[in-house]
Amino acid sequence: MLNEVQRLNEDHDIDGFIVQLPLPEHISQEKINETIYPDKDVDGFTNVNFGRIVSKTPGLLPATPNGVMELLKRYKVETEGKHAVIVGHSRIVGAPLALLLSQKGNATVTQCHIYTKDLKKHTLDADILCVAVGKPGLITGDMIKKGAVVIDIGISRVEDATKKSGFTVKGDVDFESAKSKVSMITPVPGGVGPMTIASLLLNTFQAYEKKHEILSHD
Repeated sequence: MLNEVQRLNEDHDIDGFIVQLPLPEHISQEKINETIYPDKDVDGFTNVNFGRIVSKTPGLLPATPNGVMELLKRYKVETEGKHAVIVGHSRIVGAPLALLLSQKGNATVTQCHIYTKDLKKHTLDADILCVAVGKPGLITGDMIKKGAVVIDIGISRVEDATKKSGFTVKGDVDFESAKSKVSMITPVPGGVGPMTIASLLLNTFQAYEKKHEILSHD
């Protein structure tokens, strides 16, 4: 697998690529990701691209967090001075999203996770609530402030005998109990997912532009 990643790194006809996660347990996700050249890392997962967010240096942004930021922008959700609460602290979503909301959105950010004590106390204080832990129905309506904007990033398969497939797809927020409390809420599926895909394509295009900009200078 490392050889294949390196082959793609060195192929000048390839502008960007991703390694689909999760990987089998015997393969190190960190080792695979860190083998990808940062300028071809359209998922934005490498340490270099993560560090570029921290240092405010232009780079390829993590696809899902950037998709969330674009979603907020397109729906004209005011972030400046707002209290954004993120439930989830993964390197893929929670951690970079906290940085982007703080830096690009000028929001005041509180980061929680499933081990946070009295989680409800924090979520009730959120003007913008983003949830990304992969635990179906973790956030219920009584945990959401009236009029809050809720971004449900979690997606899980839940057994459902009524479905032909045998399962249904659910988010981290209990949509039915939340919808009467919120001013806006993303559905699952069909909310953040398409924005992630759009961000991957945007990153790929930006990687192409950067490569050809470098080649033109050479």
